[in-house]
Amino acid sequence: MGFECGVRKPLQYHVARRDDSVADNYHGMTISDPYRWLEDPDLEEVKEFVERQKKVTESVLGNCDSRERLRERLTKSFDYPRYGCPFRKGNKYFYFHNPGLHPHPILYLQESLDEEGGVLLDPNVLSHDGAVALRGFEVSHDARYLAYGLSSSGSDWLTIQVMSVDHRTVEPDKLSWVKFSWISWTHDSKGFFYCRYPAPKETENMDAGTEVNVNHNHQLYYHFLGSKQSEDILCWNNLENPTHILEARLADDGKYLLLNICKGAARLNKFYCCDLSTLPNGLEGHRGKGNLPFVKVIDNFEAFYGAISNDDTIFTFLTNKNAPRYKLVRLDLKNPSIWTEILRESEKDVIESVLPINKNQMIVSYLKDCKHVLQIRDLERGNLLHTLPIDIGSVDYISARREDNVFFIKLSSFITPGMVYEYDLKARVPKMRVLREIVVQGFNQAAYQANQVFVRSKDGTHIPMFIVARKDIVLDGSHPCLLYGYGGYGVSLTPSFDITRVVLARYLGVVFCVANIRGGGEYGEEWHQAGSLANKQNSFDDFISTAEYLVSTGYTNPSKLCIEGGSNGGTLIGACLNQRPDLFGCALAHAGVMDMLRYHKFTIGHAWVPEFGCSDKEEDFHHLIKYSPLHNVKRPWEDSSIRATQYPSTMLLTADHDDRVVPLHTLKLLSTMQHELCTSVKNSPQTNPIIARISTKAGHGCGSSTQKRIDESVDCYSFMAQALGASWID
Repeated sequence: MGFECGVRKPLQYHVARRDDSVADNYHGMTISDPYRWLEDPDLEEVKEFVERQKKVTESVLGNCDSRERLRERLTKSFDYPRYGCPFRKGNKYFYFHNPGLHPHPILYLQESLDEEGGVLLDPNVLSHDGAVALRGFEVSHDARYLAYGLSSSGSDWLTIQVMSVDHRTVEPDKLSWVKFSWISWTHDSKGFFYCRYPAPKETENMDAGTEVNVNHNHQLYYHFLGSKQSEDILCWNNLENPTHILEARLADDGKYLLLNICKGAARLNKFYCCDLSTLPNGLEGHRGKGNLPFVKVIDNFEAFYGAISNDDTIFTFLTNKNAPRYKLVRLDLKNPSIWTEILRESEKDVIESVLPINKNQMIVSYLKDCKHVLQIRDLERGNLLHTLPIDIGSVDYISARREDNVFFIKLSSFITPGMVYEYDLKARVPKMRVLREIVVQGFNQAAYQANQVFVRSKDGTHIPMFIVARKDIVLDGSHPCLLYGYGGYGVSLTPSFDITRVVLARYLGVVFCVANIRGGGEYGEEWHQAGSLANKQNSFDDFISTAEYLVSTGYTNPSKLCIEGGSNGGTLIGACLNQRPDLFGCALAHAGVMDMLRYHKFTIGHAWVPEFGCSDKEEDFHHLIKYSPLHNVKRPWEDSSIRATQYPSTMLLTADHDDRVVPLHTLKLLSTMQHELCTSVKNSPQTNPIIARISTKAGHGCGSSTQKRIDESVDCYSFMAQALGASWID
């Protein structure tokens, strides 16, 4: 039971070098940074440090009783057929399918929905180990070509290639240094728009994705099919604002090029458009003439504006301007000062997405207490026409075109693996049929229940939380429990199916919970802002309150409670570990932003300043220093206000090609925790392990192969099971 019994001798940590001479002055306060040398991934000392930490981790995982049984069960459980939602281009249909244990889903082509179709692109043949993944794609308007982005080893860098759909042949086009880009074909299929960064100065022998250099100067280009990338036409570049991020696509009519200029990761953007029909000699004639002649329709960062549809110069937008739960508005480019409200903001529910359908209708997806509601409304006036009968859960994907009366949706929930539906709006009442039902052999859905509760946080705010458990559970405080959270960037956590959670519930008796804390988007922009910048502590208070609820109501007890989160959620775990080490028995922090004072100096970190603030600004610094995981590690046994005698068993996770939240965050926090809690203290009370799982040929999680996902889950949850004393249930 637990690591104290599972590990026979004290854990031998590698003692990392400390350079106490490294320090910075932040607005009159000196902050030391003794592990700054860990910021350089090319340093041999850093590579040696990583290898030594891997050995420590393996020595711990090798003593986890359930590791091999969990590996066997997860491998068997992942082996079930998974289908994506069909989408239509030209007169063809496309969908993704993974028959089971393939590294990545395969893209299929159908001439009609009644046939199985054939393979169009199988990314699994592009590498022997699943390291190459399909990340982003777009089929041309007439379905003649497929442009697709490939990433290697999990990096955010993409290489765009082109395939002839009819011939299944790869064209010679190859575009490099693409990142955070849409692909948008012009309707003549002569080429497409995409965004990229300037190539790094030194690319020879460069392992793209391991560098930490800041990403600046996102640029918009047009690529003519069959030409070299060096001949691509620059369409937008703004060197005066190097941190702006661009999103560009063609309007459905093929006439207007739409450009969102984004202020980092914030839900704020400028909106420009360019009438391509006004270019005297087309795009080819614009070569070498600088930026396209965009009309600056919205030229400030006061709100979010997403173009939904247009009829020539009349555009419909989804926006949160003076509407934190979003509304639909319309304007005519000929008179852009006059805005007309089409669909008003709901009193409580959030408009999450809007898609035009059936010429003059739209599909509106609302988020109602963290669950989706779908409506069909009139596109012209916003009137409600139909509410679609869907099960409570999540809309994973909606595929629709304005010219079609048929659209497709994929639904799932915590205990529903997935349903793909076809809806037909030709008749007065929408017709629905099931296209595919995703079935997991051996999964007894009837044995489980998913409940939603509302927990009172520290300041009285009610926080939603989903609890998934066996129906026959007895609330006696004895159950291992896994609590997951995120709480950032306006991202909403909704019910979704995860086969790993099913295995944990069935074979380890785990109660799985999702906390919808502030910082997310579950109740709109106000909910988001209540957990960002100076209000970030609310996110931590909310998460801690949900953990206390699980203990007080008898689902679990602190020694049986594991907390988990990734990226912004990894920051959440790091902060809560420091603030309440007594409340948890285990912690899993995936790719967290842990150094809140220097995060903006690496790769795309500057895009997060609207979410966190920046230490260069004095007011922001004083907020950040209070919760920055790296700067708040303390010995609980020396603090009488903390009831813990040590930190819980902790696993920090990162990957060598994570070029979004770079590994230095995890490495610096790991060294700090091991030094402060373990190696600098004689006979330290910290006997729970503090380890890191450092993946190779992997990134921030996007594009991970099936085997990578299984391997990570095995290590994480066998570690969790050992820490919580969770016994295997046959």
